[in-house]
Amino acid sequence: MGQSDTVSTTTAGAIWVNGALRETDEASVSVMDHGLTVGDGVFETLKATGGTAFAMDRHLRRLARSARGLGLPEPDRDEVRHACEAVLAANPLPHGRLRVTYTGGTSPLGSERGTTGPTLVVALGAATVRPDTTAVVTVPWTRNEKGALAGLKTTSYGENVVALARAHQHGASEALFANTQGRLCEGTGSNVFVVLGGKLLTPPLASGCLAGITRELVIDWVGAEEADLPFEALGEAEEIFVTSSLRDVQGVHRVDDRELATGARPGPVTAKAMRVFAERSAEHPNP
Repeated sequence: MGQSDTVSTTTAGAIWVNGALRETDEASVSVMDHGLTVGDGVFETLKATGGTAFAMDRHLRRLARSARGLGLPEPDRDEVRHACEAVLAANPLPHGRLRVTYTGGTSPLGSERGTTGPTLVVALGAATVRPDTTAVVTVPWTRNEKGALAGLKTTSYGENVVALARAHQHGASEALFANTQGRLCEGTGSNVFVVLGGKLLTPPLASGCLAGITRELVIDWVGAEEADLPFEALGEAEEIFVTSSLRDVQGVHRVDDRELATGARPGPVTAKAMRVFAERSAEHPNP
């Protein structure tokens, strides 16, 4: 299906901004917000099905980790949970993307933070259900596994915007990065798994990849192993799939110009991972 695999189509009417629900046309943050001026913020994206957000506790823990890593005050998890529940209740959707954004707040026009305190925004958008497989591309830019933001889910997403635009230009829905050492790392908004010699493998967190919630659950539920992999493993893998909150487990049928032998259908390891993840996540909405 290409670039529209997991794109939100509309934003629901009620948005939480700094302590209250507001209608979309009334919801606003300052143009001096540090999240806008310098990308000083963290966020989480949760899959919402029938008014229930998946893996809420894990996402709130990661939001707190990212905030600590960026030097932001740790968010009040009870407040964030309440905001999420209020937005979900106010905006009934069968399948949605729940976005929690937490920034440095109103600040001077520079890298230093102000003293007004953080901004919290929670919004919900309708999302499409992803197809079973997708195409991906590799890009020449790298993840800096030693950088200050390595492994944090921050709003500094400029390089992802550029890489994803490259993917869309080539009829793909995701772009995959190596790190500065030439090792396989991650996608713009996903983690990557490969099957080599029948083994299901994924890059370790030391590669600089995000500690994805779906990644973590696939490791636990399916039995994938972490492995330091060369970027060239993408050209040798028998199967490849990507994971994220909205993709769940999604097979890859093409990498750049290479069509995988499994074709448009998920391979056996991928199909098993998809099945196990669907079953376990339905049994445990907050694993």
